[in-house]
Amino acid sequence: MDESGKSRRTIAAQTNINKDALRRILAGTRSATLPEALAILDASGHAPRTSLMLALAGYSQRSKDWQNSGVLEFLETFISELPSALDQALGQRLLDVRPRWAKGTAHRTAGLLSDHLAQLERQDEQSFAL
Repeated sequence: MDESGKSRRTIAAQTNINKDALRRILAGTRSATLPEALAILDASGHAPRTSLMLALAGYSQRSKDWQNSGVLEFLETFISELPSALDQALGQRLLDVRPRWAKGTAHRTAGLLSDHLAQLERQDEQSFAL
């Protein structure tokens, strides 16, 4: 929340959380409910579901590092779209997917993104060379 540039009063107003309750949540003397945590992250400019997911997976620092880069928004959309994309692409074969394939699939997806960015860079270079 500190990196958002917003005051606690503004965050409290946007989240409909009492100022005192927000202060106690941020101080760690009161636990936030899941809806409160999502509302605070959203009001602070974080992609709330992805930030929370990264924190639960032990990557809260990565969430902070990626806050202003668009990566969190990318992940938020990616994760939201993935179930329907899997249904559409795999249909009945979705039931054949094995958990052990997740890590390799994640690396393959990252590789596809890297290749896509490299292709965009080459296209930009060609456009400027003309």
